[in-house]
Amino acid sequence: MLCMLHIENIAIIQQADIVFDKGFNVLTGETGAGKSIVIDAISAILGERTYRDVIRTGAQKAFVSAIFQNVPNFSWFADNQVEYNKEELLIQREIFLDGKNLCRVNGRPVTVANLRKLGLQLINIHGQHDSQQLFDESYHLQYLDRFAQNEVLRDQFGASFLEVCRLKEEISHLSMDEAEKARRMEMLQYQIQEIEAAKLRPGEDEELEKRRKILQNSEKLVSGLEETLIALCGDESANGASSLLAEASRSLGYLARLDGSLAPMEAQLNDFLYGVQDIGESLKDLRNELAFSEEELEQLEARLDLLHKLRRKYGSTSDEMLAYLEKAREELDEIVFAEDKIAQLSQELESAMQAALKDADKLHKSRLEAAERLAEQVKEELAQLDMPKVRFVCQFTATPLSANGIDSVAFLMSANAGEALKPMNKVASGGELARIMLALKNVLAEQDAVGTLIFDEVDAGVSGHAAQKVAEKLASVAKRKQVLCVTHLPQIAAMADCHLLITKAERDGRTFTSVEPLDFEGRKKELARVIGGAIITPTTLKSAEELLRR
Repeated sequence: MLCMLHIENIAIIQQADIVFDKGFNVLTGETGAGKSIVIDAISAILGERTYRDVIRTGAQKAFVSAIFQNVPNFSWFADNQVEYNKEELLIQREIFLDGKNLCRVNGRPVTVANLRKLGLQLINIHGQHDSQQLFDESYHLQYLDRFAQNEVLRDQFGASFLEVCRLKEEISHLSMDEAEKARRMEMLQYQIQEIEAAKLRPGEDEELEKRRKILQNSEKLVSGLEETLIALCGDESANGASSLLAEASRSLGYLARLDGSLAPMEAQLNDFLYGVQDIGESLKDLRNELAFSEEELEQLEARLDLLHKLRRKYGSTSDEMLAYLEKAREELDEIVFAEDKIAQLSQELESAMQAALKDADKLHKSRLEAAERLAEQVKEELAQLDMPKVRFVCQFTATPLSANGIDSVAFLMSANAGEALKPMNKVASGGELARIMLALKNVLAEQDAVGTLIFDEVDAGVSGHAAQKVAEKLASVAKRKQVLCVTHLPQIAAMADCHLLITKAERDGRTFTSVEPLDFEGRKKELARVIGGAIITPTTLKSAEELLRR
């Protein structure tokens, strides 16, 4: 459950610490005091999308953090390498003016997307706009699948349907008219012949570039090598290092026979001599290879020119051009043998369709069974919400195979006795819609592990006896889960285990919002304000006290 919420520099809230209790928590206050800002702050720590305009004017960033207790050990923690602590879960989020977000869970940085995955398992927020989803039949199937706990069946069907789509796409790719096929074959044959005629070798372009550089600089290289060889090996006019080292070795060898301590130096000198001789031989071989050939250079330039022309069409290197050649050959084979391939894929598609239809039928049967239970439970909930005559059904319509299976589902209802079943947007008033959504939320809440439910002004259009029933229902839900409710109804506020008052005030030309828990007297005054408006009279105070004690 959510225990504490800390807010800094979000809209008109400069700083606030809000402590929530288990059970039923309500937030009340004047319109515009900042109740929705508190819900926005909670949404932020759940990974919902936020914008930099939530940052308080003049501040560089906004910050919100929350502490949860007794959170189950979701697989999310292991998947994201975040340490799990049953006693306390700390979530922090910073929102910067440049649009960047920094999120942490138990001190470890996580992405906003991963934070949202965790948030979906912690809190379920229901706002006024959610009630409008009941008017949109595209959401009804989602509600039914959630109630039926069809995640495994949906995943299984989704994999089957994805295979059907893949095979259809591949068949479509291979299917072309004869004129298009002929044009494509002619183009591929020309490209294949052009590349094959070049007789490319892997890495050839790099080898040729290196050889051209050597040939272009061969005169300088040969001249330099000659000078080096003269210094090492000598010529007719002078001895080189090799001759001098040999002479020194002979002299030192004679001396070493007279004085044995010189033997190590003789051996070292001989090593130098052999090394110089080896280098000399290697340089002679290289010099002989560097004999400049104008004809070789011309041939090399012609070859590089051909490769350059091919590179503009088929790839920046010889390796890429060879890869293009292989791809072209494969595509040509595909076209030549397209009919055979299409026949094979069609057989595979038929099998895949049968598998997908089988999985879709399992999903359909699960939905049918769940629809009856959902209708009964929703009707029971609505009876407790002062709608005893309501009828509620899930209407199924068969559809061609799609990403949702073979079903289309619409919720139909009749709010009054004798009325025909119709779509909700045809029969439900605002107050009825709020109670229907509350009933549906309560039924769905039994199916998941979310520990906290938030209702943001879902009591719109509800009053009188119906308001009392809604209050009792929220209090009943709060016995099993933590409930946070933003409300303007005294009947709901009076049922709270924890009542938080949100107020705003102006200081030094700036607006500030504060949140404070109320004791009995504070609750009595706030309920009197909700009942009677700005002017609180002894009568409204008495009514508020009676409501609280009842």
